[in-house]
Amino acid sequence: MSRSSTLAFAPSFYQHGLITRSEALRGACAQLVFRASGAGPSRLARVRDQLSELCRGWPADKVGQIVSECLAQAIVPYIYGEARQLMAAHIAAGHEVIIVSSSGQEMVTPIAALLGASQVIATRMEVAAGRYTGVMEFYAYGEAKAVGMRELAAESGYRLSDCFAYSDSVTDVPMLEAVGHPHAVNPDRALRKIALARGWPVLAFGDQAAHGGQAMTDSSGKARKPPRIGIRR
Repeated sequence: MSRSSTLAFAPSFYQHGLITRSEALRGACAQLVFRASGAGPSRLARVRDQLSELCRGWPADKVGQIVSECLAQAIVPYIYGEARQLMAAHIAAGHEVIIVSSSGQEMVTPIAALLGASQVIATRMEVAAGRYTGVMEFYAYGEAKAVGMRELAAESGYRLSDCFAYSDSVTDVPMLEAVGHPHAVNPDRALRKIALARGWPVLAFGDQAAHGGQAMTDSSGKARKPPRIGIRR
């Protein structure tokens, strides 16, 4: 996607009274700073605590309803056409596609279903009496993504050395290192530097999302075919 899925739902959460206007604006600014500067352990802890406090007391069923009703408006316009093509190629080859995201599973699961992915690894919040307690059971970020992938691989019989992974952020280097076929997609500066140094493919998806009208290009801007896909269980 061309934006954070969590940020994409912020206007809908505001319209339904879950967050105030100032919270929506602060969240957008925090996301921009976070994406631009990355995160060490201390920043990561602050972001986690802020997210936990923000959703404390939200009714879980209302969040699910908002996500379901607003999916087409909030998410579909921001899905890269090249991403759809790439996922379709994996699925056509008989591969299972798993979306790994730091966004909440309430948001990620419907997006995965929309795109034909079979499973998700996402952030999980504790729910008690139908409401979020503010306790984060699992924060799918940084090394935790790789941990979740290893656990899923062990359960499902995947050989991670045969698997593919795609990311745009240097914070996902542990996830990319966990597989045999890492790819950087529209990478930030730090990830691009690492990808080029390690010889990882660098893909550039176009700005027009959802319509699939632009070709996949490499880091030089030349058109390229999607990576050859071959994976064994």
